[in-house]
Amino acid sequence: MSSVPYVVRVADGPADTEACFAVRKEVFVVEQEVPADIDHDAYDALAVHVLAVSDEGVPLGTGRLLHGPWAAGPTGGDAAVGSLGRLAVSRAARGLGVGAALVRAIEDAARDRGLSAVDLHAQTHALGFYERLGYAAYGPEFMDADIAHRSMRRPL
Repeated sequence: MSSVPYVVRVADGPADTEACFAVRKEVFVVEQEVPADIDHDAYDALAVHVLAVSDEGVPLGTGRLLHGPWAAGPTGGDAAVGSLGRLAVSRAARGLGVGAALVRAIEDAARDRGLSAVDLHAQTHALGFYERLGYAAYGPEFMDADIAHRSMRRPL
């Protein structure tokens, strides 16, 4: 897949949400062997989900934004900081810019909600990707779902 036209949008309705969950299942549960009960949590119902979809309607990637009291854990309790999470791009769509487009859409959603920064917990293999998008790592490495992570933040 050398080039696929796609759009990134805030998920709207149950079909979009299910498409987001399908991409997450493909990437996290199937590829990375994260237990499904860890991937889905109570925050899914409260989050702003974004979805990348091809012009043919195929879901290519997803991510979510937590904000307000639901983001307090990942952001250290700072109500002005949102938490980007569950960023996943299907194997077939990697290298097309989908991940960066999803991050920018989540940042736009954070700005729309008056947030001043976005935090995330990056898998260590993805640190360079997020650094290229303006994120800076802080704090020690930690394990989540048996995968090494680092906290990162980008002011908006």
